[in-house]
Amino acid sequence: MSAVDDPRTLGRTRISFADPAEVDEFVSILGQFESGEITPDQWRAFRLLRGTYGQRQDGVQMIRVKIPQGLIDGPQLHALADIAERYSRGFGHITTRQNLQFHFVKLADVPAVLDRCAEAGLTTREACGNSIRNITACPYAGVHHTEVFDVTPYSEAMTRYFLRHPLASKLPRKFKIGFEGCPEDHALTAINDIGWKARIRDGVRGFQVNVAGGTSTMAKSGYLLYDFMPLSEMFRVAESVVRVYHRLGDYQHKHKNRMKFLIKSIGWDRFREEFESILVEVKAEGGRELPFDPEHPPVENAPTFARPAAPSFAETASRAEQSRVHGPGILPEVKPQLRVLDEDFHRWQQTNVQPQKQPGYALVTATIPLGDFTGAQMRVLADLALSYGDGTVRVTPDQDLVFRWVKTSEVEALYRQLCATGLGLAEAGTVADVTSCPGAESCRLAVTQSRGLGRTLEAHIRSNPALIEKAPDLHIKMSGCPNGCGQHHIAGIGFQGSIRKLDGRPVPQYFVLVGGAVDDEGATFGRVAAKIPARRITDVIDRLIELYDVSHNAGETATAFFKRIDLGTVKSTLADLEKLESAVATDEDFIDLGETTQFTPEVMDGECAT
Repeated sequence: MSAVDDPRTLGRTRISFADPAEVDEFVSILGQFESGEITPDQWRAFRLLRGTYGQRQDGVQMIRVKIPQGLIDGPQLHALADIAERYSRGFGHITTRQNLQFHFVKLADVPAVLDRCAEAGLTTREACGNSIRNITACPYAGVHHTEVFDVTPYSEAMTRYFLRHPLASKLPRKFKIGFEGCPEDHALTAINDIGWKARIRDGVRGFQVNVAGGTSTMAKSGYLLYDFMPLSEMFRVAESVVRVYHRLGDYQHKHKNRMKFLIKSIGWDRFREEFESILVEVKAEGGRELPFDPEHPPVENAPTFARPAAPSFAETASRAEQSRVHGPGILPEVKPQLRVLDEDFHRWQQTNVQPQKQPGYALVTATIPLGDFTGAQMRVLADLALSYGDGTVRVTPDQDLVFRWVKTSEVEALYRQLCATGLGLAEAGTVADVTSCPGAESCRLAVTQSRGLGRTLEAHIRSNPALIEKAPDLHIKMSGCPNGCGQHHIAGIGFQGSIRKLDGRPVPQYFVLVGGAVDDEGATFGRVAAKIPARRITDVIDRLIELYDVSHNAGETATAFFKRIDLGTVKSTLADLEKLESAVATDEDFIDLGETTQFTPEVMDGECAT
């Protein structure tokens, strides 16, 4: 096993997740592929397990860097900035599973990317492929005022346990693990293969454990394995679940080989019997213990280092303006703002600031549109994290960034710094903070340009404040294909890219799903209400929010409304938008959002499984 029994690995200062020898191995295997010593299939399986994913464009790769628990420190932000500027398009993309992705990287440059990651203690190992993926955690762990206890040490220990584990890269399909310490499921544990939710029973810490959750085909909320599991059993339980999946999972049918399909095939009772049998086996082997006292883990205290003076607002703006983005696709727009109105600050404070459970400190969220931020912005954020926080940031499933340990007296100054960085938008976590996967801009499986839809919807909602005022809690998420990368299945309003034909010509469209959510009872998945041409999706948002505004019960949130509303009512609200006839179709209907040329979909063989 690969866990490092060293308590220094837990908390704000962590030892490296990288193994520099893996860079040399990558170069060696790449050479074997280029010389014909190994097959393309063997090469694909190898590189995917090193976070190197083929794009739909020839000769370029997507590189996925794991950010365990979503925690990034300053030197790591500088390393990621170097990668963005030297080898990608000048910016990085935050995923819904707390990874950082870089697109349009030349294959010849991948070893240099891996080397720069390793220097900063980061790894791409098992970021893709049939492996145990990045282990996520609540971005507010340790500081949220509602949490049961801080799950960060346990989550990081699990990361180190499974990183390079003998089974970690030999599973039937990808395997996801998430940790949550709050009553609200910020980490979305309900849609993980193993979801850990903090519990205390009779003064003892433990976890509620759910297994086999997932979205995409046959969306499923996780089954309850334990209502309460003592912390001392964490590794043994996780090991046993993985072994069941490894031994009984379907290795032949890549579209039906997630753990949820295994349980559907053999039944819950049989799965539970197999798990209990293997658990006995694991216990007989002894298993591994946590590298700290489970009841007294490392504690994250307020930073005690002397914080460096913050740069002037003008200096921050000047540095942000040095952002250089290039290449194909939708690029982030960096617009530093030095003149800030009090009313703007107060609105931002309402949506982007939360009090920590530690008096005198606040959580501050930087809204990152579409999850994209430039190398120059990364460097500025690294410095701001030192001057105003604890030297780290955490990425969220909403594709935003969180500063922690910000003194309440310095929140306004940090806001003005974020404005100068071009990241001062309010509405974090609201209906305006939309989530999108990369879509057909780069993904081989995508049908539509979901990022184009994301940018269009965010601009539309922000330009119509009444929409935010009416339904602030609503989550809007979109994906360019049926897979769950954009998490559209668990959105109050979700969009899934698809295609229709009109007079033989392809038209980009989206399935509209309503009623998805994740709460303390698990996951609820959106119901398909309509198939709407892409150019009409803004009308969909207007109508659905208006439907909520005039029809909801007193005190009912938009999320709750769309979970319980009769689907026929939603369908009738959108019915006329579905129709597209030659007589009314415009040239724009045949152009995907974010594009300028005619829609020509090409769905290629994906690399989500090897």
